[in-house]
This record gives sequence, structure tokens and C-alpha cells, in this order.
Amino acid sequence: MSERIDDLTVRLERERLEADRLYNDALTALDQALMTAPALPKAPAVPADGGTEALNAAWDILPGGAPAVEGGLKGRMQALVWRMLGSSLERQKQFNALLVERANRQASLEAVHTRTLEQLTSAVAAAFEGLDRFQAHLLHYLRTITLYVDSKDRSLAGPEVKERLALTEQRLLSLRREIERFAAAGGPGTAPPAAAAAQQVGAPSMEPAAYVGFEDRFRGSQAAIRERVEEYLPLLSTATDVVDIGCGRGELLDLLKARGVVARGVDANPAMVEVCAARGLQVEQGDGLGFLEHQPDASLGGLIAIQVVEHFPPAYLLRFLETAFHKLRPGAPIVLETLNPACWLAFFETYLRDLTHERPLHPDTLRFLVQAAGFSSVDVHFKRAVPEGDRLDRIADRPGADASWTAVATAVNAHADKLNARLFSSADYAVVGRR
Repeated sequence: MSERIDDLTVRLERERLEADRLYNDALTALDQALMTAPALPKAPAVPADGGTEALNAAWDILPGGAPAVEGGLKGRMQALVWRMLGSSLERQKQFNALLVERANRQASLEAVHTRTLEQLTSAVAAAFEGLDRFQAHLLHYLRTITLYVDSKDRSLAGPEVKERLALTEQRLLSLRREIERFAAAGGPGTAPPAAAAAQQVGAPSMEPAAYVGFEDRFRGSQAAIRERVEEYLPLLSTATDVVDIGCGRGELLDLLKARGVVARGVDANPAMVEVCAARGLQVEQGDGLGFLEHQPDASLGGLIAIQVVEHFPPAYLLRFLETAFHKLRPGAPIVLETLNPACWLAFFETYLRDLTHERPLHPDTLRFLVQAAGFSSVDVHFKRAVPEGDRLDRIADRPGADASWTAVATAVNAHADKLNARLFSSADYAVVGRR
């Protein structure tokens, strides 16, 4: 928070430009590395018959076998010629048969190879086309990332910048209201009402607008607080003229208004009052005791103070409880929720973090003070149990373990249970009583 807003925006813009440069360089390198599908040769055509049909028809030079021998001189001449050439012609016929068989097998292999090559060429071409499409889609996807991230940046605006701008807006609104009050009070020579309010007991010791930002960051969102205070609605839903002391951002007032319960709030922080007024809630600025002292006796139908009484000094708290008793109607409820200092986690993680806390209140102490003020049916309700993940672990049972190990485990678990009950119990509690 020590960094100025303009320095912060300059730094974030510089980091954004550097990230854009690295992204664009990587995208350019990818674009340049894209593969181009090579020109594939066309598969050769399968021959019609490869010449084997004529070869199969002409290979047999002796289709009828050895010639028939006729009688007479002609027959004797035929027999003489056959004896001279017959064996050669038979061997030629056998050779022709072997050659034709080989040619037929080769023609079949050539047809199979040609068809296989055609299928392979088609498959490779389809693979390259798919690779081209994938690369095109990948490049398009990466180009859209920039627009996607930019849109996210515009919607999120960066948590750090959002916090700064929200705090600045709250301070400007508070400053405008103070100027208006100052002018209405008579100008120079008249102290603005906020200056006096800051001196009231129970007013925040932190700058008002800054405390709104503190609440937003550390106490929880309005939605989370609204969910937590819903459990008080059954107690207040039948009441009228309910007052919420230290109403803060008005989460409980919102819920009561939605259920038709007449309720108003009081808060010493003018910035909190502005937040509530902007939502149409009935809230006035002032400290709780001062507000109660100006109310008629038995005029209030209920009083609730959530995470407020730990901001009160002891003498102020005693006067607050006594005055509340007189201002509430008979049977009206009083609810005082505060941090549980008996819980180690709540005390060190939450109570000490807030500079405006006056002193912690043990549940027994606050219950006694409420009873001493005259309230009856006073009970303590513990809230927000510490999650198991933040509690001390117990040693699991080990079947078959010897007696010494079991004794040690039992002792350790007993100590863990004691510490969990004292240090890691419930983060908050509420004292509830009746007038």
C-alpha cells in the first residue's frame, strides 16, 4: 500500500506490455515453424493385364503333345524329325510353363503393390491435410487467447487495483459528505460533525474510509457476513423497532428489511453510514450509548450488536448495558456477538489484527455483565467452530500395538483434546438475553 496509484498502474502496464511482447514473439516463432504439406506423387495405375493374357495363351508350343505318326514315307520322315527335335521342344515347353508361372505371380504382386502404394499415398495425404488443419486451429486458438485474457483483465481488473480504487472511492465519498456538512454547519470557524464524532467513545480509531476497506478485506464479503447473521433472524423476526448497534455495512439490516421487520442502525463510522444509506437503509451516525440515551424508556423491541462490544472500554460497556436494559421493552431480546478470546486462533488471528479493538471479553465475563445489568434467560451461544484442519490431530488407533505405545497414544490424545477444547474451540460467541 506504500506504492502510489500512478506508480502502480505504470508498473502493471509495463509488466503487461512485456508479457504481450513475449507472447507475440512466441506466437510469431510458432507461425514461422508451421509445416507445409509436401507434394506427394500420384500412385501408379494398375496395368490392365500386364501382357500376361497373351503370354498365357502362347506358351504351350505343343498343345496336343507329340504329333501322331502316319504310315508310309511321310510317317517315317515325321518320326525322324521328332526323334531329332522332340526332346528340345519338350524342354522348351517346360521352360515356357515356368516362365509364364513366374510372370503370372509377378503380375499379381505388382497389382498388390500398386494398390498398397495407392492406399499409402492417400493415407499420407489425409494425414498432412489433418496436420494442416490442426496447425491452423492451434494458431487461431492461440490468437484468441489474447482477447480472452484481456476480457478477464477487464472483468477482474486485478485484485490489487480493485482494492485501491474501492478505498479511493470511499474516501472521495466521505470527503464530499464532510464538505457538505462543513458548508451546512456555517463554514469556517465551525468544526465539522465528523471531527466530533471521531472523539466519541466507540468510534473507530482508524480513518473511517480506510476501516471500511479493512472490513472488506479481513472480516469477509457482505455475502459471507449476511450468511453468518441469518441465524439471528428467528430471534428478531417477530420484533419491532429493532436497533442494530455498530451496523457496519448493513448486512443484518438488509435481511430484516426484506422480512418486513422495522429496524434501524447506528454506527460511529461515517463511511459505514454512507455505505448503508446508499442502499436505502435507515442508519444514523453516532455511538451506541449516545443513541440509546436519547431513546424513550421501553421503546425498543430488540437490540443486537455484532462484533461491537470488544470496541468498548469497560466503564462505557457497563453504562451501555444498563442503558439498554431501560430502553428495551419487557421480553425484548438483546444479542451481543463478539470474538472468543478463549480461542487461541480467534485471539491471535483476528482480535489482535484490528487496531480498533479495546479489549477482549471472555464469554463468562460478558454473560455475567449482561446478567448484572438486569437481563434474564442469559445464555452463551458459541459460533464458527474452528475447522478440523486447524485443530491438533489425534493419534489413530493401531491394532495389535503393545501396552506402552497405547498408553503414550492415550496420553497424547488426552492432551490434544484439552488443547483443542481451550485453544481451538469456536472463533465467536453470542450472549443472548431477555429484558
